[in-house]
Amino acid sequence: MSALPSYRWRLAPDGLATRRQLRALGLRPGGQDVVAEVHRPRRRRAPLVAYLYRVDRAKPVRPMTPARTAALAAAMLARRTCPNCRTDAGYCIPRSLGMCVPCADSPSSC
Repeated sequence: MSALPSYRWRLAPDGLATRRQLRALGLRPGGQDVVAEVHRPRRRRAPLVAYLYRVDRAKPVRPMTPARTAALAAAMLARRTCPNCRTDAGYCIPRSLGMCVPCADSPSSC
């Protein structure tokens, strides 16, 4: 067990939020420590745990810069490019296949 206050699912007090909730508000934790946790029960498995941050101490999300936009576009292009036929598949290449679907279905066609 941790020394953090724990709350049951959907019973956390106002003023606390998860990372996703902060992001939906246009905020980020901004270096603050976790102040509490929420436990969501699951059958036959360990409960899910979400960490909570104070909303009043959160900072605004950093804006996208042109360099970050370009880097993200390059990373997405790399995920869409088939290593076998070197074409843009138009979708992210499945990691389970390691190549585009046409190349995986018939290696001689690509």
